Amino acid sequence: MTKSFNDTFLRAARGEQTEHVPVWYMRQAGRSQPEYRAIKEKYSLFEITHQPELCAYVTRLPVEQYNNDAAILYKDIMSPLPAIGVDVEIKSGIGPVISNPVRSLADVEKLGEINPEEDVPYVLDTIKLLTQEQLTVPLIGFAGAPFTLASYMIEGGPSKNYNKTKAFMYAEPKAWFALMDKLGEMTIAYVKSQINAGAKAIQIFDSWVGALNVEDYRYFIKPVMNHIFSALKEENVPLIMFGVGASHLAMEWHDLPLDVIGLDWRLPIQEARAKGITKTVQGNLDPAILLAPWDVIEEKAKAILDQGMAQPGYIFNLGHGVFPEVNPDTLRKLTAFIHEYSSSKLSK
Repeated sequence: MTKSFNDTFLRAARGEQTEHVPVWYMRQAGRSQPEYRAIKEKYSLFEITHQPELCAYVTRLPVEQYNNDAAILYKDIMSPLPAIGVDVEIKSGIGPVISNPVRSLADVEKLGEINPEEDVPYVLDTIKLLTQEQLTVPLIGFAGAPFTLASYMIEGGPSKNYNKTKAFMYAEPKAWFALMDKLGEMTIAYVKSQINAGAKAIQIFDSWVGALNVEDYRYFIKPVMNHIFSALKEENVPLIMFGVGASHLAMEWHDLPLDVIGLDWRLPIQEARAKGITKTVQGNLDPAILLAPWDVIEEKAKAILDQGMAQPGYIFNLGHGVFPEVNPDTLRKLTAFIHEYSSSKLSK
């Protein structure tokens, strides 16, 4: 007998009442799991994502282990970039390193377009495998947002201050907007292909956009984000926005045609609601708390749940990704606590 499909996450994303608060964790697939670490001894991230059976296994493992209400596709925000001509390598202990950084309008004009069915068929095959045969919860597809992708492409790798990126944005606005257009179109095509393959929701990670102030965000970034979300809205799946250290941009995101605002731990849910955020919110336990004793974790999770459950439209998550040092048993216990505690509150 097949297990029934758990749509709690999708209903919460649409702002509907649910029987319990749904939960999933950013970076739930991967670094803290011993099974994953054993796989990583043999294969690189890109090698795993190029093997649909293996990638599907890594994606569904946390759902099976923790009883989460959603899976998120295992891959990297860099996955589509080689298709448009970006020479990127994920280096252990460093992150994405790009050997042909963008320095001029000519460099932007050299970038190609993505044809997902030809360029990333393994991503789509993994999604089909998961959604047609393996998962009983929704699969979240994802993409990196143009600013965050551009920051790697301009800096040549990870950065702490994004000085080169911002300097390029201010000094070369024509090249900057051309780059935003290219990355915007790539994101739309890439995400639509994930939805067509079976992804039931999409999260856009603008991980590093918090480096910008509100005025610059409105001028340099918001137009392309509006274009992306407007194009994806036609697909009729929940759309989630998330960035780190970007609480000052939460109301800017609220203006966009998306469904869920992902909050990091810096902005309490109560405060976000008080500012006027009426859309579904997702978050926002500080992942560092997962290394604390259980009574501390429970107390902090309970406080966040109480704020989130004050109105319909709430998904529990972390304020950023799971650390490698986190014990998988902690995540299993936390998921069970969230389900039990929220069920008891919501059934009253």
